[in-house]
Amino acid sequence: MKKILITRKLIKSSEDYALKIFNTKLNLEDKLLTQEEIITKSKDCDGILSAITDKLDANTISKLSDSVKIISNFAVGFGNIDIKAARKRNIIVTNTPDVLTDATAEIAMLILLGAARRAKEGIEWANKKNWKWAAYFLIGKQLSGSRLGILGMGRVGRAVADRAKSFGMTIHYHNRSKLDKNLEKGAIYHKSLESLFSVSDFFSINCPATKETKHIINKNSLKHFPDGAVLSNSARGDMIDDDAMVEALKNGKIHSLGLDVYNGEPSIHPEYLRLPNVYVLPHLGSATKKTRIAMADLAIDNIDEFFKNSKCKNTVN
Repeated sequence: MKKILITRKLIKSSEDYALKIFNTKLNLEDKLLTQEEIITKSKDCDGILSAITDKLDANTISKLSDSVKIISNFAVGFGNIDIKAARKRNIIVTNTPDVLTDATAEIAMLILLGAARRAKEGIEWANKKNWKWAAYFLIGKQLSGSRLGILGMGRVGRAVADRAKSFGMTIHYHNRSKLDKNLEKGAIYHKSLESLFSVSDFFSINCPATKETKHIINKNSLKHFPDGAVLSNSARGDMIDDDAMVEALKNGKIHSLGLDVYNGEPSIHPEYLRLPNVYVLPHLGSATKKTRIAMADLAIDNIDEFFKNSKCKNTVN
C-alpha cells in the first residue's frame, strides 16, 4: 500500500476515502505545516496531497525524499508549487479542475453584486438599526442592461458568463484565443485588453495567474475603463496593483470593487478594509461542502491514478 501525506485537514468523508486506499498521514489539528515539516513528515511517503497554503518552492522540493513521486494539489491553481523544480526531480504535479467551477462562479457573481449594490455599506447601516429610507439612499449600479467584461474565458469564466446573462448582461471577453462559437454563446471577443476594458461597465477577473497577469490591472490599464466601472477579482490577488486600485476607488474612476483574493493573503491592503466601496470575502471561492469533497476526492484519485497507470490526466507539469 502506498503511503501519502495529506498536509491539511479535509472533510471527514474524504479523509476516510484516502485511508481506504493509502497508508495515510493526516493533519487532524489542521496545523499549517512549515516547509521543513512537510519535508520531514513526507520522508517515508510516496506522495503528498498539498493545499494551496503550502509553499512548495524549489528549495523545498529539492529537499523532498526520493520516494516522493507525486504532489497532488488540493486546488485548481498550482502557483504554490514550483512545477519546474518538481519536473527536475521527476515529481509529477496534479490539480483538481472542473469540480470547483460552479462554486467559484457563484462567488464571482456574489462579489460583483456585493460591490455593485453597496452591500458593505448596507450591512453597516442594517447593524446600526437607524437607517432612514430615501429615494437616493445607497444607490448602486444595476447589472441588467450592462456590459460585463470577462478576463479569461476558461471553465470559470464561461460559467460566470452563463450566470451573468441570466441577469440581462451583455458579455464581452478577452482570452488567449477566440473561442469557438458554441463556447462563446454570443459573447463578444476582444483581441486587445484595452478594447475589453473600454466596454466593461462591470469586469470580472477569471484567468489563471501567470507572470504576464501580475498587476494586469494597474494605473495605466485602469484609465481605459468607463468612469464608474465595477470590478471584481475571484482569481488570484496579484493581478491587481493595490495602490493603483485604491487611488481609482478614491477618485471615483472605479465605482466599487469586489474581492475574494488578495496579495499576500490572508493579509489585505488596509485601505480595502477602510473604504466603503470595497466588498471583501476571505477567499471562499470553492467553499461549499459539495465542492470541497469533490476537490479532495479528485486529489486522492489523481494519486491513485498515477500509481496505477504511471500517469494522470490532471498532470500540470
